[in-house]
Order: sequence, then structure tokens, then C-alpha cells
Amino acid sequence: MNEFLSELSYVVTCGMGCAVYRNCNRLMATITKRDLVVRISNETGLTQQQVFDVVQKTLDAVTLDLAQGNTVVMRNFGTFEVRQTKAKVGRNPKDPGKDVPIPPRAVVKFKPGKEMKEKVARILPVIQQQIRVDLD
Repeated sequence: MNEFLSELSYVVTCGMGCAVYRNCNRLMATITKRDLVVRISNETGLTQQQVFDVVQKTLDAVTLDLAQGNTVVMRNFGTFEVRQTKAKVGRNPKDPGKDVPIPPRAVVKFKPGKEMKEKVARILPVIQQQIRVDLD
């Protein structure tokens, strides 16, 4: 945990063992690959090493296909695709009068699937309530 985060928050764990940061009345979980492996291992009865191997091979396969310019579609989860950003002119923060050319580059874009969109949309009222609490 970095210094800034440790000054503002403290770490607790949720029921699944995930790290949860409590900060300014806001509760948000950061789920790591390890957290996913432990959860899936507990749900399936497979060893953590077996689950880790499958998760890692899946991520490696997705990365390899994207690096080859392919689009990866995971039905009901989402679509990963490689897109090119346009070349643009930026500014050097240390010398704002100087233009800095930023070349085009390949980036990965993610478009959530229908099922993910629907599930994530349900959290909106909680987020809006949290914003109201933070503003009070």
C-alpha cells in the first residue's frame, strides 16, 4: 500500500478475504487475481494452483490474441479489441509553450456484454447515495 493511501484509509477484509479500503465513508473492494483464484477454488473444490493455471492461461491467451490484432469476444461478459489512437500534439508540463508530438498507438478497448451491463447498472443507486453522503 502506498504512503498516500495508508494515511487516508485502513484495510479490512470482506467475507471472501478481499482487501477492502475504507476511506472517507466510502467502501470499495479491489479484487486481485489472487482473490479470484481463492474464490473459484472455494466454489469448485479445485486446488488454488489448478485454478491459477487456468486463469493465467486464459489471460495469456487473451493477451496473445490481442497482440496479434484479433478481437476477443466472451459472450455475456464483453469484447476486447485493439484500436489505434490518432496522432496528436500534447504539451510539456515543464514547458507549456513547447509542443510535443504524440504518435499513434495501439490500445485495448473493452465493451461490456449485455449481462455485465445489466448487473453493473444495478449499482447506480448505491453510487448515487454514496455521493450524497459524501457531499453532506
